[in-house]
Amino acid sequence: MEHSEAQATPSESCAPRPPADRHRLLVRAQLLAAFTIGWNVVEGVVALSAAWIAGSSALMGFGVDSGVESISAAILMWRLTAERRDPERAERVEALAARAIGVSFLLLAAFVAFESARSLAFHEEPDVSPIGITITLLSLIVMPILATQKRSAAIGLGSKAAEADSRQTWACVWLSAIVLTGLVLNAAFGWWWADPTAALVVVVFLVREGREALTSTRIDDCC
Repeated sequence: MEHSEAQATPSESCAPRPPADRHRLLVRAQLLAAFTIGWNVVEGVVALSAAWIAGSSALMGFGVDSGVESISAAILMWRLTAERRDPERAERVEALAARAIGVSFLLLAAFVAFESARSLAFHEEPDVSPIGITITLLSLIVMPILATQKRSAAIGLGSKAAEADSRQTWACVWLSAIVLTGLVLNAAFGWWWADPTAALVVVVFLVREGREALTSTRIDDCC
């Protein structure tokens, strides 16, 4: 039929990109990773400072997430640099990079769960944090754009490590929304428990993403 004839065959749609195109994608992915590292270093310092001042476990988890995301981006930079210097090494470092990013998810989940449970158990009431509200709101504006760009680059490269890193950035988006909700509820209504509860909500999501990254040990067929 005409419809089936018009469709590209798997071999055509999955044909390797020309070296020049792949080089541009690698450079783009590296620039996005570099921006991720820079942004999250600043974001993490601000969030952890605000968490220490306000006694907020949710902000503490958010700040640690910024650090984990910086590590994730650094791991991806290593993987991309390896391919640019020696393309034959790409497949060898791909699985290791994806697993390392998966471990970073699980470490973050464990830390956030511990801090949140401790805050609930000891009835630790955080102070209102205007700085925390501001930084999480900014994250909600910047991170979705960055995550979308990183996802696009990952698809173009066919890289599971880059895909895992883009999911890490999306995790930051969800964490930002949840932490912001907890901070606003605490500021508006004095609901102290909203802060640690908000941090706990994201733990399940982080564990799921970590397990998925750890089991993605090969580059899937781009089709």
